[in-house]
Amino acid sequence: MRQGGVWSPCQEDPTLERNFKGHRDAITSVDFSLNKKQLVSGSMDSCLMIWSMKPQMRAYRFVGHKDAVTCVQFSPSGHLIASGSRDKMVRLWVPSVKGESTAFKAHTATVRSVHFSSDGQSLVTASDDKTVKVWAVHRQKFLFSLSQHINWVRCAKFSPDGRLIVSSSDDKTVKLWDKASRECIHSFCEHGGFVPHVDFHPSGTCIAAAGTDNTVKVWDVRMNRLLQHYQVHSASVNCLSFHSSGNYLITASNDSTLKILDLLEGRLLYTLHGHQGPATCVSFSRTGDLFASGGFDEQVMVWKTNFDAVDYGDVLKTRKYNMNVNGAFNSEKSMDPDNVNGQKSGVYRQEKQLEMDFGEVPDKLETQTTESVRKQQEQIQIDETSLASTLQHIVGQLDVLTQTVSILEQRLTLTEDKLKECLENQQKIAQSKPS
Repeated sequence: MRQGGVWSPCQEDPTLERNFKGHRDAITSVDFSLNKKQLVSGSMDSCLMIWSMKPQMRAYRFVGHKDAVTCVQFSPSGHLIASGSRDKMVRLWVPSVKGESTAFKAHTATVRSVHFSSDGQSLVTASDDKTVKVWAVHRQKFLFSLSQHINWVRCAKFSPDGRLIVSSSDDKTVKLWDKASRECIHSFCEHGGFVPHVDFHPSGTCIAAAGTDNTVKVWDVRMNRLLQHYQVHSASVNCLSFHSSGNYLITASNDSTLKILDLLEGRLLYTLHGHQGPATCVSFSRTGDLFASGGFDEQVMVWKTNFDAVDYGDVLKTRKYNMNVNGAFNSEKSMDPDNVNGQKSGVYRQEKQLEMDFGEVPDKLETQTTESVRKQQEQIQIDETSLASTLQHIVGQLDVLTQTVSILEQRLTLTEDKLKECLENQQKIAQSKPS
């Protein structure tokens, strides 16, 4: 393991916890259940494996697909697993000992991606038939198809709120779709190669895409512009996964490494060496304290993140995601009463210390000391109220500024379009005049 950045002293290196062997061909996909008790993996050997996180618990092999399993995912509740295959089928499995499943023909070519909506009611699939399809999970009912890609579609995901769909393709584009209108609302075309994987940030405000041009790119989906560009791998990037806090991104590449990126700082934190041969897939657990990876070496590895527990624990409870006007990641913590009371507890400790130091002094002096501490507490409470009010005002102003910048960018785009139209008209008029 090679360190690629500097952590704070309270953070430790990620560590390899488990190493699962049982597949007979390359691993294509991995995903944790909600409670982290199980891990599912798909493989080119046409099987799914369900691994238990408990020591000495046996794994279950699910057989049903007639060709390579290309993608797997647990439903949000953990009661179902969806899988897609080269056999053009999607299967929905019950993750129990029996391994029962229902199958339906989803596409006319290899199914490359399956993804549940956050409410578990819908499933989006992507295929080599160049389409993205949306299904109702109940009764596996087909709802609609999205068909603007001109090459294989490698991946499709719902946004956290379920209103958007993002897809990536071998046509070198990433497309953003509105689920309600079923229209493509934007195409990102900055990749120099195929785009095998894409995912939404937990906030839903941006997306990250992995490219065969060795890059990872992060775009703002509200302003449709590139935010961050990482060129940290020396070969194709196959897969990526956001940490639940939204602060970190992990990637898997044909250069055999996993890399952890700090999105707030915009830098590489760690390069992890474990797989012999290409690392094909990677996924954080829902809480972010574990991540799993798979590779051409037929191995599934489970790693412990070892981020500071306080760091991401607090983030999950209080963080609101936002993007500042410069396009850098900006996180705002809500005013947590426990955080505000940190100063109060300090005064309380000071009061206790005074009682210990001056336990023998006359009652009059003790009363004066207590009164002094009380006044300090009152002053701190006033300062806290003022600080909270000021911070709320600043946050409000930032929101207004962000909206203003967005409106200005839209107006600028309209102006540019009008100018372009005028120039084209002038050119046509000039060309139509007799020489």
